[in-house]
Amino acid sequence: MMVCMALTPTLSDRPRVLVVGGGYVGLYVAMKLQKKVKAHGGIVTVVDPLPYMTYQPFLPEVAGGQIEARHALVSHRTHLEDAELISGSVTAIDHANRKAVIAPAAGEPFEIGYRDVVVAAGAITRTFPIPGLAEQGIGLKTIEEAVALRNKVLERIETASMMTDPAARKRALTFAVVGGGFAGIEAITEIQDMARAAVAKNDRLQPSEIRFVLIEAMGRIMPEVTEEQALWVIDHMRSRGIEVLLNTSLANAEGGLLKLINMADKSPAQEFEADTLIWTAGVQANPMVRSTDFNIEPRGRVTTGADLRIVDAEGNPLEGAWAAGDVAAVPDLTGGLPDGTCVPNAQHAVRQAKRLAKNLYAARYGVGSIKEYKHKNLGAVAGFGSWKGVAKVMGIKLKGWPAWMAHRGYHGMAMPTFERKFRVVSGWFWSLFFNRDLTPLSDLDNPRRQFVEAATPKPKPAQKPAEAEARPAAPAGPAAPAGSSAGK
Repeated sequence: MMVCMALTPTLSDRPRVLVVGGGYVGLYVAMKLQKKVKAHGGIVTVVDPLPYMTYQPFLPEVAGGQIEARHALVSHRTHLEDAELISGSVTAIDHANRKAVIAPAAGEPFEIGYRDVVVAAGAITRTFPIPGLAEQGIGLKTIEEAVALRNKVLERIETASMMTDPAARKRALTFAVVGGGFAGIEAITEIQDMARAAVAKNDRLQPSEIRFVLIEAMGRIMPEVTEEQALWVIDHMRSRGIEVLLNTSLANAEGGLLKLINMADKSPAQEFEADTLIWTAGVQANPMVRSTDFNIEPRGRVTTGADLRIVDAEGNPLEGAWAAGDVAAVPDLTGGLPDGTCVPNAQHAVRQAKRLAKNLYAARYGVGSIKEYKHKNLGAVAGFGSWKGVAKVMGIKLKGWPAWMAHRGYHGMAMPTFERKFRVVSGWFWSLFFNRDLTPLSDLDNPRRQFVEAATPKPKPAQKPAEAEARPAAPAGPAAPAGSSAGK
């Protein structure tokens, strides 16, 4: 149910294309439409709590110290100069009345009207009710998580080098990753490369002390590549000392003690302690779409037609309503998931966004024609640290350094805007000569710690009784004349 609120007077009153979310889809749609809509007297409005778009395929390399964190981001303000930007979240949509409720970063929620809406709210991390997971785990869905993970791994290595308790030392140097998809495999291999490099520079540690464990509930990893390639990846990881546990699930993580179970019969499997638990076991559509009057399918996504228009329960398109990316159940005309929809990944999101922008412009202004989203699968690429990877490109299967080159080539080209491409590629170039950055930002979680310590008055040391008795009393001085002041 919509909340009755007045429109804020500070926003444009021009016909509005409301873009919900500034990720892949939101950024690309806004970039393609901002000037065109403005030329017709309208405005593109992008609502997102963050001032940037994150190129998520780069997060494992950010966590592994191969890419500077800011280089994996695209600033909204820099590249959407002709759009209206609102820092906040859309909490509800009433499309029947063309209204949306926005909760701004500061201030009270307000209502905004629109003519067209693009639902591009993306996805959030999917978790399960596992005891201890919220307290012990960290995801890899945001740039902040990637930076925090990198700092934690390096901090744990440095701290472990000073530990004398063997059990505590072993726990600090144990790193577990749950999820055997692209994100999990790339994360564990990139972080292992970084950890090895850090340990090699620490005389108090041995490479054999670090332990990496991959936990996957299914019987195979990386469903996006062939089974042959997936087996090669498993062999490759095991040759690097990474433990790969298939058909295994995390049942409990309380206190950092990871208890695993066998998926076949739910019987207990091994258990071990780990200070670092990384969760990459999938994503789910942003739950904000449930606060709309759009049709939602069982997986929580907005239903759309192949032309990316949102459809009702009977499959009829809704005028002025569009959706794409992870939050949308877009029919895959070439196959896709078992339910016939597109796989939620960056490749689809970017392509759908470009098609959506053209279709919306054609529907609203009669320029061009509305076409269905039909893609040609270019394949899949993954990097496993420096000079290692696996790929399937245009039907050609690659392994090792050729796959690593394909991985970097594809994502270097896919990164939005020339400026960001240049920053990323130049960083890769210099890393060939200077290796990965192993500098942790130790106080990032509490940047004011040192200032607070310096600014907090220190209590005066208590005077010892013996010292007080031994100190002679000060002689009494002459009495001050009447009318005198100590301040004179």
